Amino acid sequence: MEKLQIGMVGMDTSHSRIFAALLNDESHPLYIPGGRLHCGYPGGSLDFELSYSRVRPISSELQERYGVELLDSIEEVAERSHAILLTSVDGRVHNEQFAVLAPYGKPVFIDKPLAVSYEDAKVIVELAERYGTPFFSSSMLRFGGPLVALLEDESAGAILGADCTGPLDLQPTQPGLFWYGIHAAEMLYTALGEGCHSVRAVSNDTQEWVVGQWKDGRIGTIRGNRTGGSDFYIVLHRERGSNGINALGANYNAGHQQLLKKFIAMARGDSPPVRTSLTLELIRFIEAANESRVSGADVRL
Repeated sequence: MEKLQIGMVGMDTSHSRIFAALLNDESHPLYIPGGRLHCGYPGGSLDFELSYSRVRPISSELQERYGVELLDSIEEVAERSHAILLTSVDGRVHNEQFAVLAPYGKPVFIDKPLAVSYEDAKVIVELAERYGTPFFSSSMLRFGGPLVALLEDESAGAILGADCTGPLDLQPTQPGLFWYGIHAAEMLYTALGEGCHSVRAVSNDTQEWVVGQWKDGRIGTIRGNRTGGSDFYIVLHRERGSNGINALGANYNAGHQQLLKKFIAMARGDSPPVRTSLTLELIRFIEAANESRVSGADVRL
């Protein structure tokens, strides 16, 4: 089977390093055969320090350590690749970058968040539909082995609700909870799926709390902290009790490995592993939580 030639757009996140290692380093314990990261466009956002400060060191590392060719445009990456990883850390630019990629019709993974507004997210979906471009967007939390195993164990019955917690830093260029709240929201939606109808949020200098009510009566919560630990946890409430875990377990990169495996499978013709409708609702969920942080009132999705 031909090895996929994978391109990358955006080299300003730690995920760029992780993906390059898993795809190109055959000695890596989590090495993924079947695809190679061969070229990329560094990108970067000049008004976002966590973007522009990382472009040069990360792109240089990918070039020198992993043999990734650096190109001058997104178009060149699309033309020379079978599939593309859109990993720009700034969710504000995903819309315009995907608009360049979509007409090529090649499979795309868009790193979290898909967008930082529901309207921009809808534009991405419309572009994908117009050009028949397969894509998905997700946090690697969705694919963490411990979380997957917990969800598959139905011995205690159906899931009645879920509580998720994790770090939740804020960045001024990324609206409210879109920067790090996306991770906990991904866990919540992996557990409960679509169907949330309203959100209420409480915010202070050290913590965030969001509660969503689903149409069928289930309740899901997110607690984010800026002063505690950096692990992600989820508690599932089932018909006959509750159980909880560290959603990633000891091996942080295993979630990235499983995400990349899903991406390669999609690039070879499988359906996207995350429904577009679910991702759109998830983006609206975070947007509604941001609105509630300001108003203090319930916000309908």
